[in-house]
Amino acid sequence: MNYIKRIEEEVKNNYPNEPEYVQAVLSFLESIEGLNLDLEQLEKMAVLERLIIPERVISFRVSWLDDQNQVRVNTGYRIQHSSLIGPYKGGLRYHKTVNLSTLKFLAFEQTFKNALTGLLLGGAKGGSDFDPKGKSDAEIMRFSQNFMLELYRHIGENTDVPAGDIGVGRREIGYLYGMYKKIRNESVGVLTGKHPAYGGSLVRTEATGYGLVYFVKEMLKTYLDTDISHKDVIISGSGNVALYAGYKAKELGANVIAMSNSKGHIYDPNGIDLDYIKEHQPKGDFREAYVKAHEGSSYSSDPKELYHIKCDIALPCAIQNELDLNEAKILVDNGCFLVAEGANMPTTSKAKAYLLKKGILFGPGKAANAGGVSVSLLEMSQNKQHYMQTFDDVDEKLESIMKNIFNQAYEQAILINEPNNLVKGANIRAFYRLCEAMLSQGVI
Repeated sequence: MNYIKRIEEEVKNNYPNEPEYVQAVLSFLESIEGLNLDLEQLEKMAVLERLIIPERVISFRVSWLDDQNQVRVNTGYRIQHSSLIGPYKGGLRYHKTVNLSTLKFLAFEQTFKNALTGLLLGGAKGGSDFDPKGKSDAEIMRFSQNFMLELYRHIGENTDVPAGDIGVGRREIGYLYGMYKKIRNESVGVLTGKHPAYGGSLVRTEATGYGLVYFVKEMLKTYLDTDISHKDVIISGSGNVALYAGYKAKELGANVIAMSNSKGHIYDPNGIDLDYIKEHQPKGDFREAYVKAHEGSSYSSDPKELYHIKCDIALPCAIQNELDLNEAKILVDNGCFLVAEGANMPTTSKAKAYLLKKGILFGPGKAANAGGVSVSLLEMSQNKQHYMQTFDDVDEKLESIMKNIFNQAYEQAILINEPNNLVKGANIRAFYRLCEAMLSQGVI
């Protein structure tokens, strides 16, 4: 059994209760099978084990008081996966589904994503099973402050720089940063996604969604010699990534005809009213109200039925494994020719394989949704320099970074004679960079 196959078996056997993590690792290993690698040397240096196993896994109890003075307890995590090419970097997630498997997969993906950007950033992820839905501002503040009372020991501007993720936006970052400053008595760029009033970068809120569309723009230009204008686009999710992907797609002339949330989706052949969603989404389920306010629109209680709508381009921007094989087949049958991931691993392994087999252009999340971390690096630089960049400056740099990320994946795909396989292209190019950094630094 060769080295790669052995590692595949070990991962499946060693982590049977961590399906998301196993899925992410096996997808990477599949990408490097067949490469002309010196497997004997890689095995001697245990390169794959050192890339796959996190450098540090931190878990801790978070005790906090709710508004009725009842003590509540949650679990907090920080997975510091790799510091090979820079300080750990990755978001914090507040969601009831947060567990070790989810965060290990996200940290693993973040490591490769950050390597692919060309920026000097390692990979990490963290968060808690705390559910902010239904909580008051005061409860979210108290939880965040108590979360930071433990997390502060493990982060720093040159060690680990967390950002936001699902359930952690500007408000939560503000509460976390305020407590960090109080504990450490220093004002440094230890968190990104801050409000611009105290060091945050402009475009950070929009970055992942904008970056996704910039990546799609390069895919269309390179593969089909066309642009996104007049293309029918469906987007899963209704948070910042989905919303601002919709805004940018619309700005470039696309028809955004459907969006979803966890309770269903809306379809509007006249084009989704994004301003309406931006206003109403934070207040709860907006589907029925949207349909009453927009003639010709309709809604469904099944989020997956979003993928049954005839479209040219699908942008899954919600959560992992939302797009499965059945929905992938329906997309293909309905004429969809491009899928690009705005979320982390939103497409199941079987669905991804089917889309690639059918010749659908596919933008993997570790490349296509790297806009957020790219602007986070710009925020870190801004904090170091104590200098505020303009919206247009940051947006221009974001588009340039996304173009470079696409080119990195595309050029590698050409080198392996699979020009349409950006999944392999992205994985292999990131692997080469991480491997070179690892071997250069010795056994640590």
